[in-house]
Amino acid sequence: MVRITTNITDAVACLNREEVIGLPTETVYGLAGNIYSEKAVKQIFEMKQRPFFNPLIVHIGRTDAVEQIAKNIPEQAYQLIAAFWPGPLTLVLDRQPGIPDLITAGKDTVAVRMPNHPLALALLEQLDYPLAAPSANPFGSISPTTAQHVADYFRDTLELVLDGGPCERGVESTIVGFPGGIPTLYRHGSIPAEEIESVLGQLTYVTRKENAPDAPGMLSRHYAPATRTVLSPDVAQTVADNPGQNIGLLLFNRRAEIPHITHQEVLSPGGNLKEAAMHLYAAMHRLDQLGLDLIIAQRFPETGLGRTINDRLERAGK
Repeated sequence: MVRITTNITDAVACLNREEVIGLPTETVYGLAGNIYSEKAVKQIFEMKQRPFFNPLIVHIGRTDAVEQIAKNIPEQAYQLIAAFWPGPLTLVLDRQPGIPDLITAGKDTVAVRMPNHPLALALLEQLDYPLAAPSANPFGSISPTTAQHVADYFRDTLELVLDGGPCERGVESTIVGFPGGIPTLYRHGSIPAEEIESVLGQLTYVTRKENAPDAPGMLSRHYAPATRTVLSPDVAQTVADNPGQNIGLLLFNRRAEIPHITHQEVLSPGGNLKEAAMHLYAAMHRLDQLGLDLIIAQRFPETGLGRTINDRLERAGK
């Protein structure tokens, strides 16, 4: 039985025993363990059923700790650190020799970020090692944004979830790397690409890679409900194309006036993309629990966080 708690001392004790815990961050909850513990890191992969070719993100508690994880850090990375850390930005950098191959999937690079959540930072302050913390869900499933989501996923295999409340951002970190010195966006996330470009200038986009991905979140199918999901530019037409189906809708800012819909989730009645992103995964969890035949998700405006939401919904529908 998973214990949900706010007790950091208990979480530290678990981690020091080389166990894995549920960790709150501002993006989604992570499945966290000591990056230098082969036992803990293997347990993360096994619990998630995550392929070993998919690298993990290292979480640190201070900005200067990045130099213990990475080397040859470009000036552009320091500019992003100054602008966005602590926060939902992951950087892919050349790794220091001591970073285990399990973390990096054998690559010469390592993904690292400093989360912006008070409990996560307080926990990291009490540890003398960083944490690997991929999202706390079985591989490919909907990411968790509450402690209860984590407990529901791992009720028989996880000892403790540190409860930091609902995640403020609600979607994963944005991931940026610098292959060949070229700033490259690997994953759309909680910081819109436009904000990264306001610091660095134009980015190169490489957000899909099935074999040996450079960063997490690059596989075509990910973040997916068990229920068949379709991303649609015309919800009414997609409903009409699926007669006799038990359908739920995932919508941006208003309910659809369509008869015979089982359930509708509206992410932001005020039309705020940040609010919509925050509520996205929780709404997907609710829809997935209704025994529907089909979830139809409305395509969002292709700007700012709308691009991130569309990215998640596209991968959910593969």
